[in-house]
Amino acid sequence: MEKACRDCHRIIESGKAVCTCGSNSISRDWNGYVAIIDAEESEIAKKLEISKAGKYALKVR
Repeated sequence: MEKACRDCHRIIESGKAVCTCGSNSISRDWNGYVAIIDAEESEIAKKLEISKAGKYALKVR
């Protein structure tokens, strides 16, 4: 089961305890999903304040 970082909302692979942003605040309770391919050109990435390509949760509890 995938988890999401509470700080940056990045989706983390199962088994990892630390996000690539350095946070260890990981949650299994998340909803929504967005995949960012080109963060510099994406309007959605700008609105969500995402600066790196990857998979992100829209809501993390």
